[in-house]
Amino acid sequence: MFTGLVQELGKVTDIKVGETSAILTIEAPISVRGISKGDSVAIDGVCLTAIAITDSTFAADVMVQTLRVTTLGKLVKGSPVNVELSARLDSLMGGHIVQGHVDGIAEVVERAPGEKWEKFVVRIPAHLSQFVVNQGSIALDGVSLTVGEMNDAKNEVTVWLIPETLAKTNLSQKVIGDTVNIEVDVLAKYVQRLISKAANHE
Repeated sequence: MFTGLVQELGKVTDIKVGETSAILTIEAPISVRGISKGDSVAIDGVCLTAIAITDSTFAADVMVQTLRVTTLGKLVKGSPVNVELSARLDSLMGGHIVQGHVDGIAEVVERAPGEKWEKFVVRIPAHLSQFVVNQGSIALDGVSLTVGEMNDAKNEVTVWLIPETLAKTNLSQKVIGDTVNIEVDVLAKYVQRLISKAANHE
């Protein structure tokens, strides 16, 4: 489990793609201090398992299917990636509950810098809009954000990025037309499931 609070902006240093899986090597000198072999690490919001660690890098296995259904398939050497270690039970809970299980891919459709905040708008898959509400939580490339506006007609979600988020995540480098991994609030998915099951038994 994660909280959506990115701890480091890492960099892809190597990608080896096989028939059924790939190995990503990420340079993240701060994060590797807290990573052991077998630990879960979120890369752009995707939960992966560390399989090797050096003084400044770690490697992680990625299924080819994961490359196809997330933005990890678009990574190249040098790509910046958001890195978050799994949450600890003895630490403060910032952000919101993020599982690292990507629900879909969203497209960046608008960016509008402001004096203190930047407007950042993405278009999400239509079937996920039911899980997004104003002032609710959403994770974009693993970054925990609060929904500022929800345009149901266009399936567009607006969030506001503070300077800290822009400085410490790869969202600052996204341009119109780029894609980001999206994970909706797991609590909303549970509620929808319960309501659906109850309706089917009436």
